[in-house]
Amino acid sequence: MSGKGGSATPTTYSPSPQNQKKPKSLIFKDDVDWVRPDGRGFQHCRPAFLRTGAVSAASGSAYAEFGNTKVIVSVFGPRESKKSQMYSDIGRLNCNVSNTTFATPVRGQGSDHKEFSSVLHKALEGAIILESFPKTTVDVFALVLESGGSDLPVVISCASLALADAGIRMYDLVASVSVSCLGKNLVIDPIFEEENCRDGSLMITCMASRNEVTQLTITGEWSTPKIHEAMQLCLDACMKLRMVMRSCLKDSASSQE
Repeated sequence: MSGKGGSATPTTYSPSPQNQKKPKSLIFKDDVDWVRPDGRGFQHCRPAFLRTGAVSAASGSAYAEFGNTKVIVSVFGPRESKKSQMYSDIGRLNCNVSNTTFATPVRGQGSDHKEFSSVLHKALEGAIILESFPKTTVDVFALVLESGGSDLPVVISCASLALADAGIRMYDLVASVSVSCLGKNLVIDPIFEEENCRDGSLMITCMASRNEVTQLTITGEWSTPKIHEAMQLCLDACMKLRMVMRSCLKDSASSQE
């Protein structure tokens, strides 16, 4: 993690580790001892590299690299809302998420991701003080440069950082982390290969310092104890990720002085 001109050393933000056996093979969902493809423990997140000011033409921007997942987000505004839109005493937020044509192993399939755009909007809207820019609009454009797994949580976290870089008033930074259920195992911050064979997924987006969740997404079949365990893993990791994000902003501010 670094700010502008900072060190490129990735920063990890793993939740509190618990005792677990050393894994021994590839992905065997019913085996509690299998090795994750990238060698991490089940409760270890990927190293994170963060940088603000990645797009000079934008009001604010950020670049995030979590393992092989690479995302860049640009923020424009606040700027006057279109005349065709109804009058509003509060600001508007527009979000768009798209993939480059080379983001996935199947080349030439870059496109807008409407579902991701909708989730990103819901995740950020509750954290932004919309009353601070009435009659105007803030546009958030996220581009997935490389899809390596857990793309949406990385997009959300990177977008929050870009909004802060643009000077948009927020209640708190928004951090997002996901957990996949593979048989009896819960793995945090899953990569592409793990997502392809998961039985379920849980993603939390939260304002960690306020202990408020802005987005919770659950897919697949989950038992109540597993949901509680997965949520705690995500919340713990979000708290640590928020610290990394704050450090990035501080580094960026220091480099501009």
